[in-house]
Amino acid sequence: MTESEELAQFARDLQQDVFARADAAEDGALRASAFTELMIEYLVDASEIDDGTACDFEGRGMRCSGWYLSEDGDRLDLFLSLPRLDGEAGTVPKADVDAAFRRLSTFLSRSLEGQHRSMEAALDRYDMCRSIHDARNDLSHVRLFVLTDGVATIDRIENEMIGRIEVSSHLWDLRRLMRARSSGVDREPIEVDFGRLGKPVRCIVATPPDAGYRCLMTMLPGDILVEMYRQHGPRLLERNVRSFLQLKGKVNQGIRKTIMEEPEMFLAFNNGLSVTASGVKLMDHGDGTADLLSASDFQIVNGGQTTGSIFRAWRKDSADPARLQVPVKITEILSDGDIDDIAPRISQSANNQNKVNMADFSSNHAFHRRMEELSRSIWAPPAGGLQRQTRWFYERARGQYHDALAQNRTDAERRKWELIHPRNQLVTKTDLAKYEHSWSQLPHIVSRGGQKCYLDFMDVLEQRGNFEPDERWFERAVARAILFRQSEKIVSRQKFGGYRANIVTYSIAWLSHHTERRINLGGIWATQELTPALTGFVETLSHHAHDHITSPPGGQNVTEWAKKLACWEGFRDLAIEIPAVLKAELVTRDGARTADGAHVFEEQVSAAEGEQLARVSAVPSQTWFDLAAWAKDTQSLLPWQRSLSFSLGRAAGNGKPPTRKQAVHGEKILTEARSLGFKG
Repeated sequence: MTESEELAQFARDLQQDVFARADAAEDGALRASAFTELMIEYLVDASEIDDGTACDFEGRGMRCSGWYLSEDGDRLDLFLSLPRLDGEAGTVPKADVDAAFRRLSTFLSRSLEGQHRSMEAALDRYDMCRSIHDARNDLSHVRLFVLTDGVATIDRIENEMIGRIEVSSHLWDLRRLMRARSSGVDREPIEVDFGRLGKPVRCIVATPPDAGYRCLMTMLPGDILVEMYRQHGPRLLERNVRSFLQLKGKVNQGIRKTIMEEPEMFLAFNNGLSVTASGVKLMDHGDGTADLLSASDFQIVNGGQTTGSIFRAWRKDSADPARLQVPVKITEILSDGDIDDIAPRISQSANNQNKVNMADFSSNHAFHRRMEELSRSIWAPPAGGLQRQTRWFYERARGQYHDALAQNRTDAERRKWELIHPRNQLVTKTDLAKYEHSWSQLPHIVSRGGQKCYLDFMDVLEQRGNFEPDERWFERAVARAILFRQSEKIVSRQKFGGYRANIVTYSIAWLSHHTERRINLGGIWATQELTPALTGFVETLSHHAHDHITSPPGGQNVTEWAKKLACWEGFRDLAIEIPAVLKAELVTRDGARTADGAHVFEEQVSAAEGEQLARVSAVPSQTWFDLAAWAKDTQSLLPWQRSLSFSLGRAAGNGKPPTRKQAVHGEKILTEARSLGFKG
């Protein structure tokens, strides 16, 4: 197949993916938003961005389709989509691309100036514009992305400065998207030429025999690190590390203080960087040392805090990075080494400076492999009066669906395969995490975005240890997927004007909590749809969820409010009458535990955990209330510990046992409180 034929097929696949996501709706706005969501997922998988949220805004001379702001407000990504959705690899005129970048740049400028002040506060575009304005003094770099399913050519766009903010422009067209998906790697590799950055770097080289790698120990001047970060930004940081950065933490404050006040002590005080690379080019001196000339696929697997802090001190505080010496260990994975095995273990072992619960987030995790296996063998019941059975396709790695589809040579074979594996029954790893965490009553975590939700899901999975989904669990997981996806359609019909993702996850979490997970998931799996009673109540819940989420206390940012445990606790405690017709559909408590609870890995307990649950359950409710009051009076515990103590007291008073996670934290809180003088 020629490149033009591959591009045309890729364009058709993209078109059908968007139509499936938008449920083939005629509404062009829904299709455009679905296109943006899909493109953001592609960029995340390519490690180009951390995450992103689709959010449409159009005004005079300006447009924006989505955004992502880093946790510390230092970096902003803005997206503008130019979807053709004609299934053809047509050319996008250069004038259209140029105009798109101008409109996105104008949107940025107006948002920095405060255009949110003239907008309705209950809309998600208000939240986007306000967040950009609030971050204006912290921002150091903004990336403008124009995304299209056409083929475009454009000259290099030089970076520009808006005050002290560097703005760079990035075009992702059909050809670049296809190459990223078919390249066989998770990202476009970063190539570092140390000669161009300054001069070759002298290293000590060690190559353990039969290990599949070699190590280079060196020192990098801070100005070289700044230039690398300026060129490549967060792409320089391996995703697992980048996702866990807490850039306002004490560690970063300490790093900044050393940079500003004692730069000569930086080498002594800092643990330095751990880096993985391939294709390292050296000039060997024959004495165990060499000059490092260049390296490809350069990724910092430990030292994100250090790298970001040095860059920020240079950008914001005019610090001189040339005065800093940063210790660096570079591990080159050799041709006989297994990078998928070695690199995650280096990342896990290296990340001890900050407490990080590192899991193997790769698609090769045993859980994902088992889900893939089940999805290829389990037939779903016919839906909507059809006689044909289908399968739900679990995609543990981006592109598996299209790769499987491409194995069918003729159009007739492709159509037959798609009938069995409909595009709207494709479930990705991040999708699954979103569905499971909503059902596990963690909507505030789901609201933090797809990647953070997925990482938290994997962390929970890793803590459970050796969980292997079976056929029953897979069927219930698909039922939860159906519940979530049909809830999305219900919410879309309400035309709230934004925050659909938050409304859906909060509605499902409330439903899970107040029905004690007694929704008939088996029935949903059997019919592949929601009952009218459940559909109607989800619609009712969505209005309550919208009102709650868009009315944050103190006028705070809606997006940030939805990410907080306090937001969930407030909505969870909201009294909403469950209709009698829906109550009649609920399964019994024993039935729910048999059909679902025993297969939910978060709730599986070992013998030791069972004993712990019993101990915590035996603590009287008044003890927990007394502990919460004592902690507030003495300021002896953290706010979340006081809140959990009160929640445990309320649950005990209502005769409800704690969850496994509550029991773990509850026992620790009780032990800590007694060591600090609590007498209960």
